[in-house]
Amino acid sequence: MVALVSTFLYSLLTNRILLVEMTEDSKNVFCEPFPKSSWELPSDFPIKRLAWKFQRESPESFVNLLENRSISLHANVSAESLPPFVFFDAWSNTWHIHSRIFCEDHQKIVQKFTWMITKSDCYYAPALFLYPEFENELRELFPAKESMFHHLGRYLFQPANPVWKMIERFYQTYLINADEKIGLQIRVVPYEPPPFEKVYGRIIECSEKEKLLPEVGTPNFNDSESNPTKRTAIVVFSLFSEYYEKIKSTYYENSTVTGELVAVFQPTHEVLQNSFAQFHNQKALAEMYLLSYCDKIAITAMSTFGYIAHGLAGLQPWILRTLFWQIPKPGPVCVRSMSVEPCLHSPPFLECKPNTTVDPAEVVPYLRSCEDFDTGIKLFD
Repeated sequence: MVALVSTFLYSLLTNRILLVEMTEDSKNVFCEPFPKSSWELPSDFPIKRLAWKFQRESPESFVNLLENRSISLHANVSAESLPPFVFFDAWSNTWHIHSRIFCEDHQKIVQKFTWMITKSDCYYAPALFLYPEFENELRELFPAKESMFHHLGRYLFQPANPVWKMIERFYQTYLINADEKIGLQIRVVPYEPPPFEKVYGRIIECSEKEKLLPEVGTPNFNDSESNPTKRTAIVVFSLFSEYYEKIKSTYYENSTVTGELVAVFQPTHEVLQNSFAQFHNQKALAEMYLLSYCDKIAITAMSTFGYIAHGLAGLQPWILRTLFWQIPKPGPVCVRSMSVEPCLHSPPFLECKPNTTVDPAEVVPYLRSCEDFDTGIKLFD
């Protein structure tokens, strides 16, 4: 979704039509966003299975076309002299190779191609600010820089009816009567996962430090009697059920200091991520929206799922750090994000002139390092 928002924005800036190759696992997940039109690539498009056909080594990639001298950077080169399409590999692990596409002379040539095929897994929209011609228009489109994903995402992504039904059922059943909704998104990667106790301990440490979850202990009956009983819903979003079970047991076995009533829920616990299954993707989108409806959100560092949810909500989340590795990094266990924008983990380093590399955060003042990934960049106001 973050990649699709980025490509949609690039299409707007370059007056291109956005077409999306829809695989079976992505159908019936989103509604069509454009009235009286479709963003789905026609079935008779001459090139099939674009995602598999085009790779970093593909001769049609912009970088390879340059290196093989198949195209020229001369300003007067005509569109007719260029190949019919160019491939832009915006995959996160290839940015250091393809970053030259944001150099001014390169971008002018790219825009002359009739077809541009893009493959990406990251939120590369912040990198579009690095091209001066785009930056001026982006400033006018988004006076509040960190609202970019919020506005584009809410326009572009409307869940399909089966997804809306899941969202509606869960919300109406469990959340509608809550005075406050707290969302916890816990993402633990399957390789070298830290022990459950360590992850849970850091969640509780963050909660105590930032006052995220209601405090358990002896109730202050004077306060509870003078105020109507508050109802708080905690919703856990995780592939695993252990965190939900532990938090639910805590509030079942203990009172809260304020006397508020706490209910704990978890929509699903799939154990394994299966992005090639349609129903799995429908449930994932439903959970992103449910998380976005929470009043307070805590997400796992570097999680695209969490980025999308708080971006749609327009909320600055608490970021739970160091859940990916056995050894915690120094510093606070969690931090409050200063922006609602997602992070671009692998930003391009501009090499537009020989023997020079420019840090994007030094070029554009409202691009800064991400709180959860030091070498990443994100937009700030």
